[in-house]
Amino acid sequence: MIKLTLDKYIDSCKISRYALAQMTGIRYQIIDNYYKNKVVRYDSDVLNKICTALDCKIADIIDFSKDTK
Repeated sequence: MIKLTLDKYIDSCKISRYALAQMTGIRYQIIDNYYKNKVVRYDSDVLNKICTALDCKIADIIDFSKDTK
């Protein structure tokens, strides 16, 4: 299972979703969807802009765990 952990990361950095949207040039609604883990298909350009703006690795904002079902 892939889960976005952007919410925890930007909260720990004390950056708002609005500030991240301004830093990346990505619309607030898109940032909000990534923040709330409501994205079904991940856009590599969006992820690249987020990681660049936050100076983080992709593993800092995405968590992968095997589904045990």
